[in-house]
Amino acid sequence: MIKADLVRAFKNAQTKLNTFIEKKENFVKLEKICTLVAESYRCDGKVLVSGNGGSMADAMHFAEELSGRFRVDRKALPAMPFSDPSYLTCVANDYGYEKVFSRGVQAYGREGDIFFGLSTSGNSKNIVEAVKVAKEMKLKVVLLLGKGGGELKGMGDIEVIINGRTSDRIQEIHMLILHTIVEGVERLLFPENYI
Repeated sequence: MIKADLVRAFKNAQTKLNTFIEKKENFVKLEKICTLVAESYRCDGKVLVSGNGGSMADAMHFAEELSGRFRVDRKALPAMPFSDPSYLTCVANDYGYEKVFSRGVQAYGREGDIFFGLSTSGNSKNIVEAVKVAKEMKLKVVLLLGKGGGELKGMGDIEVIINGRTSDRIQEIHMLILHTIVEGVERLLFPENYI
């Protein structure tokens, strides 16, 4: 019985991926995101990224792929997740958990930067608050959402929504999207490395 359940999990993931691939507008959005990020980097901008739980892990992974190394050797690209435990607990204690990301945007964001918000429900209050501050400060906002987009739907400059019932399947597609964005940004900024 367990084997059938495991096979079903992979088939469900495959279905989610196929559904994403079949929608051509998803790739129009991804190309726009890659271009937006590359142009921000060309103008000395940076990427700020946040999420909760598994989405925080994805945010950290995305930032390290940009600032560290992805597929090719190239200049480090500034990207910062708001993931430091002492920072998060300080802000949560003093202002409430819904402010943990907006305070980071306020501290580090500058016009021309890009804020990525990851939320599988689309209803993460701390992402909602961060988006509000990012928009006030004239950052561009990219949202990776799930389950219909929730409260965050319509708040971003570019949004990719993965419909699904469970966060794990949504996060799997989000991570593939984030990897693809890093590759796209590298291809735009360092085309010589992809010859």
